[in-house]
Amino acid sequence: MAAKITLDAQLRGETGKGAARTLRRNGFIPGVIYGHGEETRICKVDKKQLERILTLGSYEGTLIELKLDDGATPRVIIREVQTHPYRAQVLHVDFLAVHKGEKVKLAVRVNLLGVAPGVKEGGIMEHLRHEIEIRCDPELIPESLEADISGMEIGDTLTVGDFAVPKGVELLTDPATAISSIVPPTVHKVEEEVVAEEAEEAVEEAGEDVEAADRAKPAEAEGASEGER
Repeated sequence: MAAKITLDAQLRGETGKGAARTLRRNGFIPGVIYGHGEETRICKVDKKQLERILTLGSYEGTLIELKLDDGATPRVIIREVQTHPYRAQVLHVDFLAVHKGEKVKLAVRVNLLGVAPGVKEGGIMEHLRHEIEIRCDPELIPESLEADISGMEIGDTLTVGDFAVPKGVELLTDPATAISSIVPPTVHKVEEEVVAEEAEEAVEEAGEDVEAADRAKPAEAEGASEGER
């Protein structure tokens, strides 16, 4: 199961870009709390606490207990995080309130176990997707979905259907969707092409030098003949 953690939050009444900038300067991140059949509430959360949560491998699947200043403790998951376009700065966070018995849709990260023989042989592991969409009760949210790759050879592909799915968790991503594959190495081919190109250039340069020398010989012979005369 995903870890359950707590996060301090306060309900707020001020809105707008100016109010949001002031909150961020004072160590808070503006956010909203919404859920099925519930009125949307605007809040602010402690910036440092939120940043620690965001460093988790798959924070979207982390069940969080918000400790609101009015005494309420809604359980939520992070639905969306808005960040600055070119600075490492969180601007806003959306929380989805969840209830026991109410299934939620979310994406969880994949975890590959073991070492693939195909990689040992020089193959390259290509990661095509890092998350799988699921639906389950909030209490059953897994930290990740795992698959064993210790039997993968060059040319093999790992699909969603190869992952172990805990009881009570429903896959929403098509089981045939590719997650990773092992492709043949291409480094040697590139090196051979480079060597061939360099050899071809060397031959062309040598040919140009020979042509230049051949053109110079008649002139030298003519000059010598005139000198003798």
